[in-house]
Amino acid sequence: MNELSVFQAFVLGALQGLAEFLPISSSAHLALAPWAFGWPEPGLAFDVALHVGSLAALLWYFRAEWIALVRAALSIVTSRRIETVEQRRVILLVIATIPGGLAGLLLEKKAEHAFREPALIAAALIVMGAVLWIVDARSRRDRTLDGLTTRDAILIGCAQAFALIPGVSRSGATITAGRALGFDRASAATFSFMMSMPIIAAAAILKVPKALAQGGVTLPLAVAVVTAALSSLLAITVLMRFVKTRGFGVFALYRFALGAAVLALIAYRAHS
Repeated sequence: MNELSVFQAFVLGALQGLAEFLPISSSAHLALAPWAFGWPEPGLAFDVALHVGSLAALLWYFRAEWIALVRAALSIVTSRRIETVEQRRVILLVIATIPGGLAGLLLEKKAEHAFREPALIAAALIVMGAVLWIVDARSRRDRTLDGLTTRDAILIGCAQAFALIPGVSRSGATITAGRALGFDRASAATFSFMMSMPIIAAAAILKVPKALAQGGVTLPLAVAVVTAALSSLLAITVLMRFVKTRGFGVFALYRFALGAAVLALIAYRAHS
């Protein structure tokens, strides 16, 4: 892990937290910021370390739901029956996590290198922005999480697998899939956030020791993780309130603007 200043770490932590839960791709921002500003490349291990902050925010915001799901999971083990809504949701969250987990194991090396080219990220930002906008505008919006089926969980889980490409956005892909299946915006966002927990936790368990082995707990890393936690909590809170009355079009516009800016910078550097 290359050395970053405290300011650089703060900026990357803020980008991670805000972009992880807003449908604008945290991996794109973490890859593009060092490239655009000429900062040291912190590496994927540092990126994953930042997810510890996002994970803490996710667990705190949905703490009541997580407590209910843990109790439901324990009751499944003891009773060997699936009867309640919470018990079914536990199983569906497990099912939804499988595609993304398999994709991460199979494509980990490409995710670290080949998928982080600025031109590819820009294209993913623009294309996924268009898909998000169209699907959100045209989809029905009357389904809630109580009606979630195994088929829904599999399809949303497969959408999460595409988030290995920076610019696609894990939350963007899963929210778009949820909206395409007819879930209202709040339900689509809630399930997107809930199903991200196992993926983020697994990535942190696998990668954080590597980050610590490379440089230990430095001040920039600590600042980045704390900043990621606070900005993640802000992003979740804002989005959950925002989707009650507004659509995702504003995030699509931001993706278009960022993608166009990246392409323009690529062209400028190629001819300068």
